[in-house]
Amino acid sequence: MIPDDPDAQARFFYLAALLIFVASGVFYRYRGRLSSALQHAAIWLLIILGLTLAYGFKDRLTAALYPDTARQSGGETIALSRASDGHFYARVTVNGTEIRFMIDTGASSLVLSQQDAQRIGIDTARLSYVLPSNTANGQVMGAGVVLDRVELGGFVDRDVRAVVNGGQMNGSLLGMAYLDRFRSFTVEGDSFLLTR
Repeated sequence: MIPDDPDAQARFFYLAALLIFVASGVFYRYRGRLSSALQHAAIWLLIILGLTLAYGFKDRLTAALYPDTARQSGGETIALSRASDGHFYARVTVNGTEIRFMIDTGASSLVLSQQDAQRIGIDTARLSYVLPSNTANGQVMGAGVVLDRVELGGFVDRDVRAVVNGGQMNGSLLGMAYLDRFRSFTVEGDSFLLTR
């Protein structure tokens, strides 16, 4: 059916002419080889269908492949996906360096491991480890530091207080001192939602 709008009619006729031109070129190229033409058409159709599906499910694919990457979940909310070990992780840029944190609502502070602190340029040998923390493995001492810039999912915070753990840690923890900067955070199924 031909549209009533003149601009839409022009687009319609342009696309029809383009389709006729492309189709005639394909028929000329494959004259006498119909089975080969159908094979190539089926391959291209599958490629286009695959790309369309991948684009349509890009958020789910990203969440499955990169659960620690924050993604927009509408307005001022970002979402993180649960990792295969059942925990939530976040890739946070601290002073220009990306660090993977485990979200820990039981931790009172943003806690950096020795290795992560060194990666962002903190001289851990010069710190004073005088802040006691009670952990599942007993009491450990930490050193207070201030991080110039912390970014998660587009949200940027400056002068963020943190603790460098004096003991051994497998990774860094994103605790309540940082999470409280958000208006709310909730767990919905396999998503951890943070809202400013």
